[in-house]
Amino acid sequence: MASCAATPCATPQGLGPRAAPAGLPSLDPAPDPEEAEDEGEEPAEIHLCVLWNSGHLGIAYYDTSDSTIHFMPDTPDSESLRLLQRVLDEINPCSVVTSAKQDENMTHFLGNLASQEHREPKKPEIIFLPSVDFGLEISKQRLLSGNYAFIPESMTATEKILFLSSIIPFSCLLTVRALGGLLKFLGRRRIGVELEDYNVNVPILGFKKFVLTHLVSIDQDTYSVLQIFKSESHPSVYKVASGLKEGLSLFGILNRCRCKWGEKLLRLWFTRPTQDLEELNSRLDVIEFFLLPQNLDIAHMLHRLMSHIKNVPLILKRMKLSHTKVSDWQILYKTSSSETGTESSLFVAATVYSALGLRDACRSLPQSIWLFRAIAQEFSDDLYHIASLIGKVVDFEGSLAENRFTVLPNIDPQIDEKKRRLMGLPSFLTEVARKELENLDARIPSCSVIYIPLIGFLLSIPRLPFMVEASDFEIEGLDFMFLSEEKLHYRSTRTKELDALLGDLHCEIRDQETLLMHQLQCQVLARAAVLTQVLDLASRLDVLLALASAARDYGYSRPRYCPQLHGVRIQNGRHPLMELCTRAFVPNSAECSGDTGRVKVITGPNSSGKSIYLKQVGLITFMALVGSFVPAEEAEIGAVDAIFTRIHSCESISLGLSTFMIDLNQVAKAVNNATKQSLVLIDEFGKGTNTVDGLALLAAVIRHWLALGPTCPHIFVATNFLSLVQLQLLPQGPLVQYLAMETCEEGDDLVFFYQVCEGVAGASHASHTATQAGLPDRLTARAKEVSDLIRSGKPIKPVKELQKQNQMEKCQTLVDKFLRLDLEDPSLDLDIFMSQEVLPAATTIL
Repeated sequence: MASCAATPCATPQGLGPRAAPAGLPSLDPAPDPEEAEDEGEEPAEIHLCVLWNSGHLGIAYYDTSDSTIHFMPDTPDSESLRLLQRVLDEINPCSVVTSAKQDENMTHFLGNLASQEHREPKKPEIIFLPSVDFGLEISKQRLLSGNYAFIPESMTATEKILFLSSIIPFSCLLTVRALGGLLKFLGRRRIGVELEDYNVNVPILGFKKFVLTHLVSIDQDTYSVLQIFKSESHPSVYKVASGLKEGLSLFGILNRCRCKWGEKLLRLWFTRPTQDLEELNSRLDVIEFFLLPQNLDIAHMLHRLMSHIKNVPLILKRMKLSHTKVSDWQILYKTSSSETGTESSLFVAATVYSALGLRDACRSLPQSIWLFRAIAQEFSDDLYHIASLIGKVVDFEGSLAENRFTVLPNIDPQIDEKKRRLMGLPSFLTEVARKELENLDARIPSCSVIYIPLIGFLLSIPRLPFMVEASDFEIEGLDFMFLSEEKLHYRSTRTKELDALLGDLHCEIRDQETLLMHQLQCQVLARAAVLTQVLDLASRLDVLLALASAARDYGYSRPRYCPQLHGVRIQNGRHPLMELCTRAFVPNSAECSGDTGRVKVITGPNSSGKSIYLKQVGLITFMALVGSFVPAEEAEIGAVDAIFTRIHSCESISLGLSTFMIDLNQVAKAVNNATKQSLVLIDEFGKGTNTVDGLALLAAVIRHWLALGPTCPHIFVATNFLSLVQLQLLPQGPLVQYLAMETCEEGDDLVFFYQVCEGVAGASHASHTATQAGLPDRLTARAKEVSDLIRSGKPIKPVKELQKQNQMEKCQTLVDKFLRLDLEDPSLDLDIFMSQEVLPAATTIL
């Protein structure tokens, strides 16, 4: 008996899904929503454009991580371009764009930058564009004619000019020219859209101001020795290729951020410590609020909401490029479960609704705190509109099932009608196949009518044994199409009628739904500014919640800022990392303010805590300058403009410098750049060369600073050069204060109290440290004896016991040789043995 079947959506081998029409977005299958956030995200690149003219800098750079252009208004800089160097150190651009027409200072600076073969993470590419590309008028034209996603398309040309004028300082001529040159470079290199059609522009999702005013200068050596950041290789073999992980560092213990952009902002704050008291107190106010016991629950609730704030800039960038995936819509949404615990396909807003939750929570918090007030006001109803719009349009169940964007019913009547027809095809095609079979040769046992996207409706019959050659496939009244999997596919009169009546339903539905997705993207992009503002404020709140959590767990206190102090005053401070690694930590105080004690010389035995004390002062100061609570009972921070260190030598073969040369470079940086508001930490400088030379260099550096008088920086010097004090190499006066690490000798043991006190250490107790390191007692005893003889100016004599032992060993060797002689050997000549062996040995022994 003949059988009939219908296949509504079959695709022959070799045919793929239909591509989206030109100009409409494509849609790729989506992975799990939790993993989709970082999928396809390339490493961030920063492209910087700089102009230097008449002692001023104009700087702008493009960050591919958030598709945002950052600019710094015209800023004065010295001829050595120190400010530009600070910018390069902070943002580490992969390329530096500038005009081919430059003065001697910029040419020399760029030449030095290009010659830094070992610059970390890598040397930037220097790109020169013709000076005409930086013309003022043409740069303004580029800025005003740009296609920006954050500007609504409904704006007129005049409204667009007014809008951009509120963001970009057109009065800063160098900045405008730098922005124009940057846009020219981006358009020429097509950053981020290299593989797209030429009519696709580089996505620009916003302009942000980048200011270095009030920033505290800290170099990479200081970040390294204070362990503010510490990168380590990932221990998992599966994640080695993904890069480094954060080791035991200040950033590591304070980073409790729940969203990626909060972590990024915390790192940015760490790289830009500031003297802006209003900004610092604004951060501390929020932390202090969340540390109150009655606010613990609200802090936990807000922190949980942060985990739903996803990578909004990446989504907006994909929308701008029409590369949106189902996963991108899911980043704005999440799957929730019902109260009974059963799985539900109800998709509620994640990023948007979490932002609304933050807004509602912050409206109930004190509006006297700027951040709460800003979130309550800036998180507008546009967020609800975005969430509602997506929720009413996107069919997430269908999207997941088909791995493409689909819309809910009742959105478009045409799509609903075509989907209804598509759903009714199986039974309809079965009836058509039955009628077709009645007209076929009786030898054909069965047939089916199938629908294939892009091709249409076809009649499919099984290949019979007599159908061997291509000519055997011909059937009267049917048009042969192709053979696939032992099935012959034909067009018949009825299938042609179906093509004309129903059309290419599947592809038409996809095209219409893709068009709706494009319209939805435009609606979201029109409100991109709101989403960007959400991300900025939410990430700030995430950072402050993280700092509050760390302050609560570690017992930190709020620092006070006193601009008139010109230094720091710390009461019972602790090292934030060391206290986590020991069972008991001894706190110490520090004070450097006014015109007395600006130079502190710290002496003490090895392992008594001098280095920890120096790092502790530096870390507490640093934490206060990023707006964090600090590990101390009390802390007053004055005007500090820089932190310089010479604590640890960052040795590297690639640098081509000796250890001592690296030490000298670090000290030279402090000598040449430190001001009266700078904090300088020096540990064991001079030990890398001859003792006398090292001592002389240390004394010369300190005397140089002391000669500055009241403008001397605040300096902490830890040293084992006790001769610095004993020989009175430093001038007496109120600027110098001597401190020592308190210890106590009990017999042969040395007890460390790890407490800083006034005075000078009597000895370095190196022999005690050597004993703890495992050196034999006789060696440490002899070393102590020689040290005492040198200190007293007496001659050093060989050790008699050691000399006697050597004599006995040589005598024993001579006796052993004599006993091995064969006296009956006729060739033995005792006279030769006596002259060659016995007499030289006896002379040596005597």
